[in-house]
Amino acid sequence: MLRQTKVTNIFHYVADIDRTEAFYRDVLQLEVERQDGGEHGDILIAKTAGGLDLLFFQGEVRPGNSPVLVFDLAEQPIEPVVEHLVGHGSTIVTPVSPAPGGKTADFADPDGHVLSLYQPTE
Repeated sequence: MLRQTKVTNIFHYVADIDRTEAFYRDVLQLEVERQDGGEHGDILIAKTAGGLDLLFFQGEVRPGNSPVLVFDLAEQPIEPVVEHLVGHGSTIVTPVSPAPGGKTADFADPDGHVLSLYQPTE
């Protein structure tokens, strides 16, 4: 189902987006971009040489809610993938819902690790 789908992002919730931006830009010296995520608040994107982006959202930081691997569904719609997961007993943590520039859904693997799907619509 996700064999040909690449992981393009790893996202984290952070307590202070400004502090996080300064650390990844000034200390780690990564290219950092800040975007307006609308109702989701600012999104911080730190680009890595391998093309895997680190995404940061301000929110509650607690064990187990991040980091989250994000599978990019640019080539397939999200709804059938979620139906497939449900059909195989996966727990849906967050149903298909709007996300900046697309749709997202989160599910848990058998050990409770949260994984995310993202389908861009732009």
